[in-house]
Amino acid sequence: MRKSRYLFLILALAIGLLLVACGGGTTTEEAAPTESAAEEAAPAEEMAATEAPAEAPAEAPAGDKVQIRWFVGLGTGTDPQQVATQKEVVADFNASQEAIELVLEIVPYDSSRDTLATQIASGAGPDIIGPVGWGGSNVFYGQWLDIGPYIESTGFDTSVFDPALVDSYQTEEGQVGLPFAVFPSAVYYVPAYFDEVGLAYPPQKYGDMYELDGAMVEWNWETLTEVAKRLTIDINGLNSTENGFDPTQIVQVGYSPQWQTHPNYIGSFVAGAAKVFEGDAPGSYVSTYPDSWKEAMQWYYDGMYGEQPFIPTGPLSGAPEFGNGNVFNTGKAAMAVTPLWYTCCLGEFRDAGLEFQAGVLPNGPDGVPNGRVDADTFRIWKGTAHPEEAFTVLAYLITTGADKLLPQYGALPAIPEKQAAFFEIKSQDYPFVTPETWDVFKAGLAFPDAPSAEQYQPNWNEAWARQQTFLDLLNNTAPADLDFEAEWQKMIDDLNVIYNK
Repeated sequence: MRKSRYLFLILALAIGLLLVACGGGTTTEEAAPTESAAEEAAPAEEMAATEAPAEAPAEAPAGDKVQIRWFVGLGTGTDPQQVATQKEVVADFNASQEAIELVLEIVPYDSSRDTLATQIASGAGPDIIGPVGWGGSNVFYGQWLDIGPYIESTGFDTSVFDPALVDSYQTEEGQVGLPFAVFPSAVYYVPAYFDEVGLAYPPQKYGDMYELDGAMVEWNWETLTEVAKRLTIDINGLNSTENGFDPTQIVQVGYSPQWQTHPNYIGSFVAGAAKVFEGDAPGSYVSTYPDSWKEAMQWYYDGMYGEQPFIPTGPLSGAPEFGNGNVFNTGKAAMAVTPLWYTCCLGEFRDAGLEFQAGVLPNGPDGVPNGRVDADTFRIWKGTAHPEEAFTVLAYLITTGADKLLPQYGALPAIPEKQAAFFEIKSQDYPFVTPETWDVFKAGLAFPDAPSAEQYQPNWNEAWARQQTFLDLLNNTAPADLDFEAEWQKMIDDLNVIYNK
């Protein structure tokens, strides 16, 4: 039975309707939807299936109306169906009031960064940009308006969102955004594999304990590790804790960090979100990767190459039988931690007769869950001549406009009362998934990574890529050929140089 058990090209095509944000290596789990380093933006951001040609804004506002330009292309939104819906939302807004004329400006993704940079440099930047995630926003760090004063002056009701999500957009630049499209994370698991070995399923309520060997224990990463070892099976049916287990003949792994394969992701999930640098100008920047993240990376490495492995190595996860990186979708992993957008593309998994559910994220070293929420929103250029009007439009887009936009973007609404339709569609896609599983994802919105795992770093693209290079080295190098301490320090030293270029 065991032997019978974000493919990537299929995922890449399907993910075009998503909004998300992730980095990836080459021979490890392939890059999935998110804003990745090596000068890539979020997968949802980067994969509008068919991009529309650039559409220039109107030359002048109609009558005495204030013209507000909405720039689309830095993230998702350039697919023809999305463009049509966005035009409809623009028409709806313009018909709803007489003071502002909203103008849609569509720019193909491939040229969006250069176009926006040119507009900003010339002082003719658009008023609103988005949807865009953290990675795409980082390219224009320092250009975003602090909307905090406009939230206060207009009395915008932020209580419609989880307060943790609102706070996650509070950065050194101020309140740079409000929640819109969100993808909370959870522990995906295959109940049948737990049943086969007599293990309890992961808890589905934050704060619940886990039953292991007749005792109630904390659901933390230590517990997940023990469970994952018992769910890692070799060709002879032995798990990785048993004598005679053959790590060269693994047919099922207990845990896969499904496309969450970047040090910032792993560190945030296992040890908790942290700011990764300090300083306020070139020459003063220094990496502040915490020791807890270093320990998390050691845990990850031991999970691949330790005496009792439970995470697929780079070569194993990249093998065709393990889905060329899409490990969980092949049915080769009992558990995986990844955001909600992964439910876009589990059709092969479902069609193979497999079922999944979701459990809550494990507690970190401090006894609280370390979540991660991929999120896209709209931002206002700080050079706008009309900040009040721009905020009026932003408020419309993330509330009323969201009703039409979010289904086209394939994203979960950040406003709880708007989420039912999203999960109804998911329930049709996966009729075996229980309401408790969808509730797990909803509860995960209370645990965003703040600061984001994709937070700004000086020379962000190069820094992110250097961090990814370190992880790729771990993924593909056995302990006999790797000095973990030396390679960690080398990465930190390199980051200190990169930050100050």
